[in-house]
Order: sequence, then C-alpha cells, then structure tokens
Amino acid sequence: MKTRIADAEKRMEKSIETLKTELVSIRTGKASPSLLDIVKVDAYGSMMPLSQVASISAPQPRMLVVQPWDKQLVHPIIKGIQKADLGLNPSDEGGLIRVPIPPLTEERRGELVKRVKKLGEDMKVAIRNIRRDANEEIKKAQKDGESSEDDAHRATLEIQKMTDHHIEQVDEILQRKEKEILEI
Repeated sequence: MKTRIADAEKRMEKSIETLKTELVSIRTGKASPSLLDIVKVDAYGSMMPLSQVASISAPQPRMLVVQPWDKQLVHPIIKGIQKADLGLNPSDEGGLIRVPIPPLTEERRGELVKRVKKLGEDMKVAIRNIRRDANEEIKKAQKDGESSEDDAHRATLEIQKMTDHHIEQVDEILQRKEKEILEI
C-alpha cells in the first residue's frame, strides 16, 4: 500500500511541477528571463534551448537583453524568439538582442487568464486521474487478498487527502499567476 501511495504522491507532485513550468511561459507585464525558457534556436545544425547559446537578463522592468555567446547566432536567436509566438519583437543592436516587453492590453490579459485557468483545470483533471488509478490499484490489491479492507480504506482516505492538498496547491498557484497577469 505504501508504495502505491508514494507513487501517487510522486505523480501528483510532477503534475504541480509541470503546471509551474507551463505558467512560466505565460508572460505578464514584467520582464523575466524565464519568459524565454521555451525558445529554441537553430544553432550548429540542431535545435537548442536559448539558455544554452546565450545569457538572458532583465535590466529593466519591461526589457530583456539576450547576449549570444557566438555573434553568428544573433539572427537565429531573433527567429527563435519570433517563432515562439510570445508576442515579442526582438531587435538586434550590434550583437546584443533587446526584447522589449509590451504592456498587456485588457483584452490580452483576459485571454491569458482564460489560458491559465484552462491549464489549471487540465492539471486538476490529471491529479484526479492519478487518484482514480491509485484507488483502482488499492481495490485490486484488496480483491487479490494483498490487503485488508481496513488497510484499503485507510489508503483510499490518504489518497483523497493528498488529492485535496494538491488541488489546493493548483488553486493557489493559479491565483498568484492570475493576480500577476491582472496587475498593471
């Protein structure tokens, strides 16, 4: 039983980490180097993450600066940022790439909030699916005589508590991101 519970918890934690990773790529009005985490650059014949070919900094609240380690990668980096469809318009300034972060319109903020909520719902569904799978395994173990009815009941309750805790975490993360997006 313990391994089934531990496995379910590990999978739920992974769902939370996935949500956090997904939310990083949703831009708010502020410049953050993590905005460009999803950017891939065609460098040296293969697609590489931007962070492996350049340093990224946020010297101002609405400006990112990308400093390529190899000057030949300036144009592929600009293309990569544009292809990432983040609504950003990078400019080449002699081997240095400036990426101004435009202020969000009210309409765009609404779209981003909807996208964040959808991501949150998807993660909640994933967590509930993990709960369902774990509960099915517990019922099967009980049916096969591997555990008593009391142990199965306790395990089911523990999995439900874990599910509730992780769904609360998702809600907290979503509230923070929504507040960040709506902040002007």
